[in-house]
Amino acid sequence: MAAPLELYCWKGDWGLPSVDAECLTVLAYAKFAGAPLKVHKITNPWRSPTGSLPALKTQDDGNLSQPHKIIIHLRKQKYNPDYDLSAKEGADTLAFISLLEERLLPALIYAVWVDSKNYVEVTRRWHAENIPFPLNFFLPNRMHGRQLDRLRLVRGDSGLEPGDEIEKELYRDALECMTLLSQRLGSQKFFFGDSPSSLDAYVFGHLALLLKVKLPNSKLQQHLKSLDNLCHFCTNILQLYFPNEGAGELGEGQCMYNTAQYI
Repeated sequence: MAAPLELYCWKGDWGLPSVDAECLTVLAYAKFAGAPLKVHKITNPWRSPTGSLPALKTQDDGNLSQPHKIIIHLRKQKYNPDYDLSAKEGADTLAFISLLEERLLPALIYAVWVDSKNYVEVTRRWHAENIPFPLNFFLPNRMHGRQLDRLRLVRGDSGLEPGDEIEKELYRDALECMTLLSQRLGSQKFFFGDSPSSLDAYVFGHLALLLKVKLPNSKLQQHLKSLDNLCHFCTNILQLYFPNEGAGELGEGQCMYNTAQYI
């Protein structure tokens, strides 16, 4: 019997199976596709085989560290929730994933990692309390810098600096994106009917964090919470696929270094 694939990801909190959007995407995809992963939920990315999270340890393709590469590998292993999609639905999936990455992802990075009040009061505090000593003294700020660099790369602007003007632009695009997603979902359980697809995994990964984390500056959250069908969509996935994960996994102040579970 082949050894199971091993996925390393950030641990959960706030009622979520992970506190990281990319980890949430991969975890949801694996659940939807029925991939038998051995999951290591950790709070130190240096313990991952790639030094970053999420990361997939495989037998054939080495160690993979980006969500789209992890998902491609799972598809090669015949774990694919998109088998029954039509050609048009497949094209719609690619179009909406591109929309998410161009319009919603930059605003999500900004809200969680760049907005000074959100970063200091929520993001940095959580990582400082959960990353093991002594890494918790410098790793959160290093991650903050990397996320700012990532935002500049996604936006194609190496000189981008935080401020009201860029925030308004990012949030405007994100609100439009969420509204389009809400219109596309309509009254359906998932984006293509009664069964989840890779698009559902990407949307869940991008929205679940916004829905569950209490951010002081909450413009994105306020708009998301006004879209009842998207809120129900995220809540439904959490209840169906992650009923025993997220909040309550650990007591306050505890760290999870290498607790493995199967999904």
